[in-house]
Amino acid sequence: MTATGAAMVIGLGLWSDARFNSPRTGSLQPAVLALSTSTPLAATPLADGVPDEHSASLTSVEAATQVSLPASMPPWTPTPTAMPTSTPPPTPFPTRSIVPAQPSALLSGVRHEWQTWNNCGPATLAMNLSYYGSLLDQAAIGSVLRTSPDDKNVSPHELVDFARGQGYAAELYVNGNADLLKTLISNGFPVLLETWHERAPGDGIGHYRLAVGYDDATGQWTLYDSLDYTGLISLQPYAGIRMSYDRLDRFWKVFNRTFLLVHPVEQTPQVQAILAAHGFDPARMWRHAEARARAELEMDPADVFAWFNLGSSLTHQGRTAEAVVAFERAREIGLPERMLWYQFTPLEAYVAEGRPLDVLALTDAIFEETESVEELFYWRARAFLLLGDVAAAQEALTRSLELAPTFAPALALQQELSALNPLEHEERELRRES
Repeated sequence: MTATGAAMVIGLGLWSDARFNSPRTGSLQPAVLALSTSTPLAATPLADGVPDEHSASLTSVEAATQVSLPASMPPWTPTPTAMPTSTPPPTPFPTRSIVPAQPSALLSGVRHEWQTWNNCGPATLAMNLSYYGSLLDQAAIGSVLRTSPDDKNVSPHELVDFARGQGYAAELYVNGNADLLKTLISNGFPVLLETWHERAPGDGIGHYRLAVGYDDATGQWTLYDSLDYTGLISLQPYAGIRMSYDRLDRFWKVFNRTFLLVHPVEQTPQVQAILAAHGFDPARMWRHAEARARAELEMDPADVFAWFNLGSSLTHQGRTAEAVVAFERAREIGLPERMLWYQFTPLEAYVAEGRPLDVLALTDAIFEETESVEELFYWRARAFLLLGDVAAAQEALTRSLELAPTFAPALALQQELSALNPLEHEERELRRES
């Protein structure tokens, strides 16, 4: 999602663009170190005096409990045109009891990667999978998920589908919270977060990060980040970056606190038990996200991201008329310029409420900077259909599929249109082949 290189995250500034805001326009032994406070635990030094990357990096601690899990994933050679289907061997994982969140914890055994251009999604997923022994790197994953070299967005759904194709359990959630993350990490589960990244006001972009540790004493997370050097703990070997609890929550909130859990299928009972212990019900998460956004708006009625999250949460509950009201309030306050590169619920709500001109106006504004987002063309196609312009809808779908040939919503809509006019579909396919 982001460009490669070192970048300074300097705070979540709000930048408003009138075009968008006027409603009427490597290790095979992953482990967790749960750290408390009495016997010092020092990192194991290497010959050159640098701590081992698979050791605890905090030194003022009293006791550590290490939980090791066996490796599961064999190496795999990808092809750009097919989803890889290698499956982890059926090695049984030991049943582990759930422990409460510790005062601090740090996972080891994650292979770090600095991302290539706009490749933070595949890079972060590669880091996540490496914890379980996978040898897939960002190039292998990106060759499947980013068929367009300038693709601005690999969605969380795409990451989930890829991980499932590799034989892992993978689920996408919203409305996460710090306590849940801490318990997951304490029990040996890294958490992939969709967040905001901002080097300067008005320069915000979406960015994935992998949460691997935390320390309540300092109020900081340890994150494996494919882009940032800010808060870097150690470069050689890489040991992650530190970010305050408040700072990460500000960045995470932009995406309604979306998180992915990827793990071996055998560990699903432990994950479900942790979610249940925190009262986290996936069937009700959108309702709970709505309630959280409303509570945040009680504290700050001008909170643009709370309004946007409210709109998204209502859209996912099918309450699109209410969602449009929330989205228009967010636009009036002022959304970041690139918000709709990654989140498309306003377009969905406008289509559902029969307002295609809003969709076209919003996407036209985005196209002034980039046309490399297949979802935007899909929603333009839906808008053109509302206007009765089937030819324009077909053209938008064609562009969407040029960017992402396996994009399921566009393929499904194209099939629906082809069923209405099979002769035109045949002629279009002949033109594409010629």
